Amino acid sequence: MADEINRDKTLTDQGIEDSARGKGNDLKGRVKDAAGGLTGDNSLQAEGKVDRVKGKVQDSVGKVERKLDQ
Repeated sequence: MADEINRDKTLTDQGIEDSARGKGNDLKGRVKDAAGGLTGDNSLQAEGKVDRVKGKVQDSVGKVERKLDQ
């Protein structure tokens, strides 16, 4: 069923979703990075940096998807 739903989406729709998820992950990463820095938790800070990179990649993929659908 999930495949059927995904087939109905345009690249623009997928791009918007990917960008939104990416921005969410970037925000989550910023919070973790800052919290880790304030508390001295290097592991949390590193996890935040990974989330930020993941978010930036997702956002970039979303932008490419929207561009391809034009």
